[in-house]
Amino acid sequence: MKKLFLGMILLALAMVVPAPAKAEVNISIGIPLPPPIVFPAPPEVIVLPDTNDVYVAPEIGVDIFFWNGWWWRPWEGRWYRSHYYDRGWAYYNYVPRFYYDVDPGWRRYYRDHDWHGHRWNYERIPNHRLHSNWRNWQSNRHWERQKTWGVQSYRPRPYRERQDLRHQRQKQYQRMPEVQRHQQQRREQQRQPQVQRPERRQHPQQQHSQPRGQQRQGESKDRKSQGKRSGGEEEHRR
Repeated sequence: MKKLFLGMILLALAMVVPAPAKAEVNISIGIPLPPPIVFPAPPEVIVLPDTNDVYVAPEIGVDIFFWNGWWWRPWEGRWYRSHYYDRGWAYYNYVPRFYYDVDPGWRRYYRDHDWHGHRWNYERIPNHRLHSNWRNWQSNRHWERQKTWGVQSYRPRPYRERQDLRHQRQKQYQRMPEVQRHQQQRREQQRQPQVQRPERRQHPQQQHSQPRGQQRQGESKDRKSQGKRSGGEEEHRR
């Protein structure tokens, strides 16, 4: 009896807890998923200067970022995100807010250890340390205030200058051919007419049918009107 009861509990748990493979299904219909990235080991990241705690995996050939608890990845003019760096990607319908703060030349600056004329002593952050500390680092502005992102004698850009750079990068991003193709596809999908259900037509008998109470009231009114007309005709004859 105990074995049977235990087996029923295990079966119920197996039905409730989703399998890892099910978590990778893309619920966005008609939108392809990006190709998988092979990681020989969990990627190390660095934090990018002049950003609000945007991390990037510099040793990966494609751009893959970590920000606000999510991994982010652009592909063919679209954006995807996941809680895992190697699986579970799902389509994201917008450009993430952090992206326009990312300097397009960061790979060259990373290779030269130079950030706009200043020595860049970036720190490699293991994956387990990132997930354990990113929230506290973000709330304390750890990299900007205490570390200056590892850039020697560097002062953060003024707010106005950062906003101007954001607008410039946004325009450059919108001019990318793959981004324009994706936007054109979205516009075409929005222009497609929506299928409307045809209105249900009533049978002619149903259109003219009335409840019995209304029929009786109508009949009584007709009888009264006929009685008045007949009485008037008799008086006229007299």
